[in-house]
Amino acid sequence: MGANTREEIVFGKIALMLRGMAMGIAEVIPGVSGGTIAFITGIYEKLLATITRFDLSLLSTFKESGIAGLWDRINGRFLLFLFGGMFLGVVAGIVGVSYLLEHYPEPLWGFFFGLILASALYFMRQSIGEGDIKNILLFLFGCVLAYMIVSISPVRGSENLLYVFFSGALAICALILPGISGSFILLLLGMYTVIIPGIKSLATDFSSSTAIMIVVFALGCLTGILLFSRILSYTFKNYEKPTIALMAGFMLGSLKKIWPWRNPTEVMHKETGNAVDINSFLSDPKNEMYKLVQEATVLPADYIGEVRMLPVILCFVLGFALIFLMLRFRDS
Repeated sequence: MGANTREEIVFGKIALMLRGMAMGIAEVIPGVSGGTIAFITGIYEKLLATITRFDLSLLSTFKESGIAGLWDRINGRFLLFLFGGMFLGVVAGIVGVSYLLEHYPEPLWGFFFGLILASALYFMRQSIGEGDIKNILLFLFGCVLAYMIVSISPVRGSENLLYVFFSGALAICALILPGISGSFILLLLGMYTVIIPGIKSLATDFSSSTAIMIVVFALGCLTGILLFSRILSYTFKNYEKPTIALMAGFMLGSLKKIWPWRNPTEVMHKETGNAVDINSFLSDPKNEMYKLVQEATVLPADYIGEVRMLPVILCFVLGFALIFLMLRFRDS
């Protein structure tokens, strides 16, 4: 009996780390959110509830119960294995996914297109019933809003600390909001070329002004996730189906961002933020100093790259089927 219990505990830890890895890999992909994976794998509401435990009352818990009591209060074991898995997922994503994006982007996008489409359909099934006009309208609103977000052109970034704080608060929300990735939010705000090079430069050429900017950005992230998790936790408790319907719309509307066949329309230099000629980008797409900003979705016949129709279809089916396998595993 005890052995079975220990096996179940070990299996639970491994399963939680695998969920975290999937979230971490998803966050590496532009247009894919770790929040989607958290919801599909059944830990979304627990993650929100755990994040909302972080408040000033933790000081009282620490004084009364010490580190052990504080660890239990913040659900430390859950966070340890989840974020440990996320870290491994991010590392694996940077290595593996970056390689696939460079050499086989179309099948990879096909896989994620199938995965997100299946997720959106599952969300719709959970939230929209026959004649449920209110949730249908929320779903449509989410579709339109997400489509508009992924279609707008990025603004120019700023090192103004208030704007940096705001950018961090907004971008981190994508970590727990299915449909749109944090890296894409940074890109829209024009802060991708400010924050990412800033973080890299701290390791080689330390600057106090850059360090302050990164600290302010981190504080923005912390503030954003603490506030937004409470909002989402409240809406899930009181308006669960309308919230899920809105999220389903966000996911479906954001599919434009991960359509397998997209031609570049706007490219910028990572460090300067200046526009780069499209022909220059096409002649040297592997140049690490280029950042693809905007693309136009096209039919395979109009795609300027290698279409890879059969691999895309197979990967789409794999991604679509994987969601339902994950759901079956979750409910078993």
